[in-house]
Amino acid sequence: MLGSALKAAAGLSTMPPAFVYFDLGNVLALFDRERSIRQVAAVSGADERAVAAVVLDAAMQRNLESGQIDWNRFHAEFVRRTGTDVAAGTLAAAASDMFRLNVPILPVVAALRRMGIPLGILSNTCEPHWRHLEASGYAVLSRSFREVVLSHEVLAVKPDRGIYEIAAARAGVAADRIFFCDDLPAHVEAARAAGWDAEVFVSAPALAEQLARRGLNVGL
Repeated sequence: MLGSALKAAAGLSTMPPAFVYFDLGNVLALFDRERSIRQVAAVSGADERAVAAVVLDAAMQRNLESGQIDWNRFHAEFVRRTGTDVAAGTLAAAASDMFRLNVPILPVVAALRRMGIPLGILSNTCEPHWRHLEASGYAVLSRSFREVVLSHEVLAVKPDRGIYEIAAARAGVAADRIFFCDDLPAHVEAARAAGWDAEVFVSAPALAEQLARRGLNVGL
């Protein structure tokens, strides 16, 4: 474990994090976008390429995740662009059933909880995806995190600065005492620009090492 002088030289705070935020997708839960597209194509009768054109539309995705449009509006646009008549609930179920828990990260979460470190989730996501995860019975999502900051609820998305300000206010600690991990480098850079300590998530062992360098030895 690094001493105070080495931490300072490495550009790390000499104080351990007082709050840890985790991204959701590809950090706490892995997802398979291709599976989602195949399932939506199956229930709607649309060609997979037509489904992908809507589902992967960056503007549509941002509007949905930022809360600018709700699922009913997304559904209406999907039906219009694909020429299908799939029900909104059926579409949501097919699109959302693409997640599986990232099991290797569970010991990291458990160790931080034993240390008494408050935890949070900071995620760009939409209502159907979050509802699906809540209904999946993953106890870690319902019991381990004091704060859950979801883009569609707070009407802001990463990497916009506003969502980090909201999350920091909820954490209730100084920005430089927040540690955050996300699989997307742009989101990590935005967190650092907001004054947070952040790292790109690669694997649970790598995260354990990043936390150990900051004085939180999770024992992996």
